[in-house]
Amino acid sequence: MKLNSTYVEGMLPYINPVTNRIHSYFHQTVTATGRISSAEPNLQNIPTRFELGKQLRKVFKPEEGKIFIDADYSQIELRVFAHISEDEKMIEAFKNGIDIHKEVASRVFNKPLEEVTSADRTKAKAVNFGIVYGISDFGLSEQLNMPRKEAKEYINQYLEKYSGIKAFMEKIDEEAKEKGYVATIFGRRRNIPELKSQNFMVRQFGSRAALNMPIQGTAADIMKMAMIEVNKKIEERGLRSRIVLQVHDELLLEVPKEEKEEAIQLLKSSMENIVELKVPLIAEVSCADNWYGCK
Repeated sequence: MKLNSTYVEGMLPYINPVTNRIHSYFHQTVTATGRISSAEPNLQNIPTRFELGKQLRKVFKPEEGKIFIDADYSQIELRVFAHISEDEKMIEAFKNGIDIHKEVASRVFNKPLEEVTSADRTKAKAVNFGIVYGISDFGLSEQLNMPRKEAKEYINQYLEKYSGIKAFMEKIDEEAKEKGYVATIFGRRRNIPELKSQNFMVRQFGSRAALNMPIQGTAADIMKMAMIEVNKKIEERGLRSRIVLQVHDELLLEVPKEEKEEAIQLLKSSMENIVELKVPLIAEVSCADNWYGCK
């Protein structure tokens, strides 16, 4: 009922009678971290986590004679995290193409890489992304359905093994308190007055925001720069391809079939080479006759 009311019945009024398309509004100044947001309707919110919801992507199709090409940055926030924190172990893992979640599981659970199970990897993934978003031991214990003491131990082990990340987290918190703001690597700032609050919970929110903003904000900056580069190259080459949607780390192009190979090369090259970090940026590209078929 929820899927039908929001994404089927809810989408119908937005179909433009002239173009037979849905034209969403994209905003650059709504989110605090600088991510582009979508509204009326929110096309960044089409479900992906469970199959029934994901089926809705089948209704999004390109024009006749065209295909969708989808490029998704692989783990961009963790790659940015490795770059900003300068943690040597994380940088080395990304440079060597090692699965970062397996690598973390191996170090945190003291197991050889080849003995890491999928359950270990899932736990390590939660810790990896949890650290980026300033998760607490309580939050991690809820997420992984485990005792709080065990969750705390995971976080402590992580920060012990990845000392560069621990040092970065302490440094960014101090700098934010001192300056009153944090910034992306390109200098875009977010003020964090919450750090001076008398309320403990508000200060905690400020600490999480101070950690997350440089990472998520830098990833958002990189994606915007890549979009500009992709669009510029399309125009320079006189192609009829065009960007039709951005979903945070994902870019969707509508491409005439005869331009497919050139568009794939252009898209992947632009996204991977737009900025030079201490770790490689990877864009995973797929094509299909509808949005569901991508990836």
